[in-house]
Amino acid sequence: MHMLKLSPAGKDYLWGGIRLKTEYHKKFNFSPLAETWECSVHPDGASIVTNGEHAGMTLDKVIQLHPEYLGKKYNYFPILVKLIDAEKDLSIQVHPDDAYARYYEHQNGKTEMWYVMDAVENAFLIHGFEKNFTKQEIKQAIENHEIMKYLHKVPVQKGDVFYIPAGTVHAIGKGVLIAEIQENSNITYRVYDYNRLDKNGNKRELHIKKALQVMHCRPASEINFDKNFFKNSDYQIETLCNCQYFETKKIIIKNKFNFIVKTDSFQVLLCLDGMSILHHEQEFMKIQKGDCVFLPAGLGICKICGNAELLKIKC
Repeated sequence: MHMLKLSPAGKDYLWGGIRLKTEYHKKFNFSPLAETWECSVHPDGASIVTNGEHAGMTLDKVIQLHPEYLGKKYNYFPILVKLIDAEKDLSIQVHPDDAYARYYEHQNGKTEMWYVMDAVENAFLIHGFEKNFTKQEIKQAIENHEIMKYLHKVPVQKGDVFYIPAGTVHAIGKGVLIAEIQENSNITYRVYDYNRLDKNGNKRELHIKKALQVMHCRPASEINFDKNFFKNSDYQIETLCNCQYFETKKIIIKNKFNFIVKTDSFQVLLCLDGMSILHHEQEFMKIQKGDCVFLPAGLGICKICGNAELLKIKC
């Protein structure tokens, strides 16, 4: 059993930029580069293993060969990990919950969390509505192109964390760079897209009927996770999110950090900054800013040595 370094799938959505190429070493020929799907088995963009006996295989194929890599808790791959570069505003959108998505779309719903890796001055996110509204009021606001007046804008800066349960209307504003951890799903219902045209000169599709069916027409819920924090001379670790779908911790390593990958579930490491060496038994792997590593369930004791900032994701 080995650690698997991953190469992402890339997306050229019209609102993307170039920072994932210039700052995070993502090698894609197209531009803009809006998203990289760092740890994904989704058919719309699976990541690829770059090391060891499975080099060149997509992660979903590796999991088919080794379902035990998921751990005792799972018989399916539950999450998708992304990097997102919003050079322009994203559409106003909403995602369905599991029940709706499985019935109508035949895949999971989409609850997600955002970790803000960077943000320009005066950057903001859309997170829910300013107050409670009826669906008829929201429908009329969309039809009258006045929906922006109803939405809650939140100023953001580097290090901010947002939890976006399914049904929460949201959008990433321009100038924000985000790490997103979400359910394994690619269902997005666009509510409003500023009347923009795609590369073919067409307005992008909106999904008003479905969006109104799944959205919560109220302010986003304030959800306070137990943000455990520990610090010593070697590292500091903080829980950013602990929901029913995943747990995300931020680790700042100044010297070394030891942890265990148990048999219940796999883990994922996403390097946000710096460089370090990841050790497991006699195997070691260099990880630097932008790298993503899949750690199979039951891998055992791992050690990271160096100076780096990482997200550690566990389901």
